Amino acid sequence: MEAIKKYLRHVWAGMVRFFGEKPLDPLMIRHSLKEMTPSSLRADAQAGFNVFLLTIPQGMAYAAIADMPIVAGILSSIAAALVAPLFSSSRFTSIGPTNATSLMLFSFFAVSGIPPEQKVIIVPLLILMVGIICVIGAFFKFAELLQFVSRSVLVGYITGAATLIMANQFKHVLGIADQLEPTTSFIGLLLETGRNLIHTSWQPVAIGITCIALYFTLKNKLPKLPAFGLTLILISMLSFAIKSFFPALGFAEIAWFGDIELSALAPTIPWQVNDIWDTAVPLLPIACALAFLASLENTVMSKSLATQSGTQTDVNQDMLSLGISNITSSFFGSMPVSGSLTRSALNFSSGAKSGISSWICGIFCLIGVFVLAKFGLVSKIPKACLAALVISVAISLINWKNIRVCLQSTSDDAIVIISTCFATLLLPLHIAIFLGVILSIILFLRKASRPVMQEYEFTEEGELRARDLNKQRTNPRISIVQVEGSLYFGAAELFRAQIQSVAQDPNIRAVVLRMKNARHLDATSVLALTELIKFARKSDCHVLISGMTKDVYKLLKRSGVVETIQAGCNKMEGETNIFMHLPSNPNISTRDALIRAQSLLGTQEADIKLFMQDKK
Repeated sequence: MEAIKKYLRHVWAGMVRFFGEKPLDPLMIRHSLKEMTPSSLRADAQAGFNVFLLTIPQGMAYAAIADMPIVAGILSSIAAALVAPLFSSSRFTSIGPTNATSLMLFSFFAVSGIPPEQKVIIVPLLILMVGIICVIGAFFKFAELLQFVSRSVLVGYITGAATLIMANQFKHVLGIADQLEPTTSFIGLLLETGRNLIHTSWQPVAIGITCIALYFTLKNKLPKLPAFGLTLILISMLSFAIKSFFPALGFAEIAWFGDIELSALAPTIPWQVNDIWDTAVPLLPIACALAFLASLENTVMSKSLATQSGTQTDVNQDMLSLGISNITSSFFGSMPVSGSLTRSALNFSSGAKSGISSWICGIFCLIGVFVLAKFGLVSKIPKACLAALVISVAISLINWKNIRVCLQSTSDDAIVIISTCFATLLLPLHIAIFLGVILSIILFLRKASRPVMQEYEFTEEGELRARDLNKQRTNPRISIVQVEGSLYFGAAELFRAQIQSVAQDPNIRAVVLRMKNARHLDATSVLALTELIKFARKSDCHVLISGMTKDVYKLLKRSGVVETIQAGCNKMEGETNIFMHLPSNPNISTRDALIRAQSLLGTQEADIKLFMQDKK
């Protein structure tokens, strides 16, 4: 009973340390409010207005990607802009719908078989689940684990997603959206688009080409202007004017958006489904995938801006902000929100000083959506125009420099980026992202599970050096093996097999393991070491350990392996098979271990000195 109490106290102390270190702040914005000055407020106001000019058209575009009502993208942007700064540690990250998360949402419903009329009811519950997962992840500090996700995964995913975005929007630019049969695959979409090319209308093609040309002209020639919003406004005005004054050109027959109803601005209820648990369980995989992708995007963006600005950011605090923003979005708009690359970069380059710029952006957007609904301006936008802008943004997402770096760095990076990209094109996106992550982890573990083992020997002059494998050992009965690297479960079997191959040499009667650079031992590696010692003794071979650190000794002591190693030692006479690491002289433990080995074998063939060059 006392042992159980001791264990529970140990667990409780560990939990207190875990949650007590860097606790989450329930109201981060207060720091920005304390530091606010008239000059910083002016800077935040200017930055917030600049981001507002991009937020509304992008919100519409991302809603179009997700096949949601375009008002959903705007409302989710407003909700995230007003809520995120309350909890976020990042001063510049702009939270809202993004390309990647919007496309993942579309991909899921494209293959799920859920009827369109049920989608509007189910999506709020899904986004609520995403938010709850992010909040839980923030409390358990899962955001810190995202740094172990290979950048090649993200580059491959974004490249594949950008390709999918373009393929899915071409039907609007070609004016054949109504002719296409529903399809759930990238290849099917390409084939279906090809079969219906004969139905292409010249009007949406003309709008699309003009839109793409104007967008990239403004972006390259006048980078300070909001190219996205300005292009949308100018091309929509031009198209509506042609429709009104030149009806013979047939612009009235192309697809236009419907107006936003004021009733669409009312809050939704995320749990209005009939059987909430029966509905939520099938949604859990896509909710986890959306939470993972959104957190990954948000973490990469906040760290990047923190590096550029010289500020600090807490990824777990930002994950909390992201979670609460998604929970809020489930009531308003119901689009998944994440850290936006383009809006965050614009916010930073516009001179924002704090999260107050996000508030100002949200207020402008709130006014803007009421203006759009009141005056019926959305119905003046042709679908081909917004689709062409989405294609333009997707083209910008494909970063050829990053792709080249990933392809040319290592073979593992090349495998990860290619596999993730093709998985994104051929599989549902919530599966593809995890497939890429799992593949990158497998390749990392394969590389990390190969500890470096170098056999050493003392020369006739008593110097310790790496053994030349082409020559006989100086002392053919003693092998000194240095173990370097991680000895976690993935490396344990290789460690055991390699040392066992040395112990199987019929000439070897003593093996000295230099373990001063061995790290991350776990239960699997400890068991492998135990089996190795028992195997060696059956072969009449002694195993001694030199350079053992205090942490490794404590682990082996708790697991009972120390007694196994020390079996046969006469403690009264000071005999030992374990020689602790001495930082001031790292080789003395190996010298003492060799003396012990010679004593066990009844030989003194080498005058042992210390090879000081190994001292680092």
